[in-house]
Amino acid sequence: MAQRLIECVPNFSEGRDPAKFAAIRDAISATAGVALLGAEMDPDHNRSVMTFAGEPASVCDAAYAGIAAAQAAIDMRGHSGVHPRIGAADVVPFVPIEGVGLEECAALAHRLGERVWNQLHLPVYFYEAAALHEERVRLENVRRGGYLNPALPPDLGTLPLHPTAGGCIIGARKFLIAFNMNLNTADVRIAQSIARRVRASSGGIPHVKAIGVFLQSRNLAQVSINLTDFEQTPLYEVVERVRLEAAALGVTVAGSQIVGLIPKKALEQVAAHFLQVEKFHPDLILENRLRRIPSGT
Repeated sequence: MAQRLIECVPNFSEGRDPAKFAAIRDAISATAGVALLGAEMDPDHNRSVMTFAGEPASVCDAAYAGIAAAQAAIDMRGHSGVHPRIGAADVVPFVPIEGVGLEECAALAHRLGERVWNQLHLPVYFYEAAALHEERVRLENVRRGGYLNPALPPDLGTLPLHPTAGGCIIGARKFLIAFNMNLNTADVRIAQSIARRVRASSGGIPHVKAIGVFLQSRNLAQVSINLTDFEQTPLYEVVERVRLEAAALGVTVAGSQIVGLIPKKALEQVAAHFLQVEKFHPDLILENRLRRIPSGT
């Protein structure tokens, strides 16, 4: 029987307290049938990203465990950070990997949302492929107004949001690359200007979402990017555009950061482009070729 795998990449509004981070991480990793692939926290964004995968039902259970742990650990009334957020368990996306389609992931998101509302009494929004209304497809529309003054009422539950945990945005989407580019300047206005020029909603690059933020811990401005379809818009195109826009404003790129995990295919695209490899194909990569060797050879 073919393997059935999905990924979940929840973002939690805690990036400064190691004990709270560990409580959420451990609740997820304790779920049977789930492999925790990554867990990282960022103090400037005040945000944690957990990445785990497994069979759909197990991943759904782990997502619920993480949401419940976040609700218990995080008090949004004292929360601060440069990243937009609407709740403790801010956004919980399901991503199809193998043997599962986007539609099934959306149905799984709806089941999880019902469980979160019925058992935790935490208001729920659905977004991307799980959205129940066109205006809620885009994450930024759902999150607009934030925890204190949400622009939209939840799909499950009512306003005001939960007093300490806010709301939870649950959905289904394709692979997303969260990629940040740090600038050699502390002027956040430059990062914000670059973000406006590159994001799709401002007439920039298709499939790109971007904001400019200030990283206090590093005294640097950052262009924080979500690339929602790397197959249509390769990552290298975004990198080059940010570099050009930065140069036009008199600054350079200090470095970049991958948040969570990135598909191998996306890095293959980057390598082929920047190395200017003629007639590139995936079988030029050793590991790809080795996987094609029949077992027992």
